Amino acid sequence: MHLIMKSSFKYILSPLGILLVAALSVVQMSCGEKDSFNDIVSSDKAQPGPVTKVEVNNYAGGALISYDLPAAENLLYILAEYKINDRVTRQTKASYYADTIRVDGFEKEQPYEVTLYAVSRAEVRSEPVTVTVNPGKPAYLDAYTTVAMERDFGGVNITVHNQYKQAIGVIVITDNPTEGIMTPVEQYYTQLEYVNFSVRGFDTTAHNFGVYITDRWGNISDTLLETIHPIYETLVPKSGFSEYRLSSDSPLGATGLGWNTTHLWDGSTGEPGWHTESGTGKQLQVCTFDMGATVKLSRYKIWERGEGYGNDYSYGHGNPKTWTLWGSNVAAPQDADLPISSEPGTVVGDWINLGNFDCPPPPSGNPPGQTNAQDLAFVQAGFEFNVPLTAPKVRYIRFAVSSTWGNTDFAHVLELSFWGDTN
Repeated sequence: MHLIMKSSFKYILSPLGILLVAALSVVQMSCGEKDSFNDIVSSDKAQPGPVTKVEVNNYAGGALISYDLPAAENLLYILAEYKINDRVTRQTKASYYADTIRVDGFEKEQPYEVTLYAVSRAEVRSEPVTVTVNPGKPAYLDAYTTVAMERDFGGVNITVHNQYKQAIGVIVITDNPTEGIMTPVEQYYTQLEYVNFSVRGFDTTAHNFGVYITDRWGNISDTLLETIHPIYETLVPKSGFSEYRLSSDSPLGATGLGWNTTHLWDGSTGEPGWHTESGTGKQLQVCTFDMGATVKLSRYKIWERGEGYGNDYSYGHGNPKTWTLWGSNVAAPQDADLPISSEPGTVVGDWINLGNFDCPPPPSGNPPGQTNAQDLAFVQAGFEFNVPLTAPKVRYIRFAVSSTWGNTDFAHVLELSFWGDTN
């Protein structure tokens, strides 16, 4: 059961959240509105004529207004003034080269008045022309209607469909006994269409969670409230791990330097780790191991190769780019030839696809081979991934690399850690 609370938490944004929203607002206000409009000074104080033949094309959260420009030699820009909510008045400017102006940031799906001025190089405004726009439901409110919360390991999982791919903030709040109110525990800012993340660190007792959506203009939705009982989660003890080598597993490489499958759970995120042999010509690189206990997996973390032997291997060499986790809870599972690609839930012999995963791209935005210190640090910190809640309990894992950043026929990983319910 969930409740919807009218925007009672608007004041709860942390200082970081307020700064981020404010920064986004400044960026939006500044876009296409450089003060260069005010740089050109003219002594011609003649008032320009107003825009004419105004037409409105509404869209979600805004409108595109078209018009005919006045025949004024000293015209510099068109100015639109409008209130987006009860608190904020915006200005948008369009060059005299354009015959359209965009107005957006509206809080609701309702009529709003927009006042248009033609402005001269001497900053003289024309007589106002007022039009009514009827924006559709704003992206942040549309996204809010799709918010869903599900109990997750150690917390709550949140999904949102941001169909317009607009910049939104998904704010998660929970009870704060010290302050006596609900305060943010996660502020997730994104432009992704499909949002899926978890907030963890909670015990299995009942916790009240709330989710609301904000946008770059500071608009805030109502708050969806739910009481969640998180699922028990713990780090799977690595003391129970052991290699469970199958005939289709990839031959090991760099063994003379100490690389071996067992280094995947030795507690060290440095070299050596697991390394397969080069020159096999095989795309799929696989290793298999036993966790020593049946686990309902919640998430795992992978540490790929960073610096080693004086080289920077981040986003290159045999570091995995895409891979699949296969699992089995069969006693003594048998070997099976795994496909390069398959859907989660696919069963091959004794093995089931627990999920397909992609390594996140370099945070610098640089292409592989041109990465920098920021990218290296990102790799060395490790990448964490959720295991789908629909995945069954398993004891045995097959880690199958389908592509590497270096497009190699070998792969290497330094360490793997798994979390879940071991009960």
